[in-house]
Amino acid sequence: MKIQNRDALTVVVSGLVELVAANSVQVREQIRAALPATVLNLDLDLSLMTFLDSSGLGTLISLHKTLRSRNGTVRLLKPAPNVLQVLSLTRLDRIFEISK
Repeated sequence: MKIQNRDALTVVVSGLVELVAANSVQVREQIRAALPATVLNLDLDLSLMTFLDSSGLGTLISLHKTLRSRNGTVRLLKPAPNVLQVLSLTRLDRIFEISK
């Protein structure tokens, strides 16, 4: 996983292959640690993600709540079709901004 600042207001996370019970807490904490109070936007590049389970969904929701408390947003970029299907089935596609 790679975390970098796009600008003063946006952090970009890329390289996530799976977001599952085995790594969801670690991923959430690493991303939160990279989000200073001035950051309002989080872009998650999901183009390489092959699997997302309920713990991973919980991580996405937790990050969404963190950014919403700052009047910010979490954008999900280029999710693979199977990941997009999970987001759609759970209706989380209505909560997150998704860029295909």
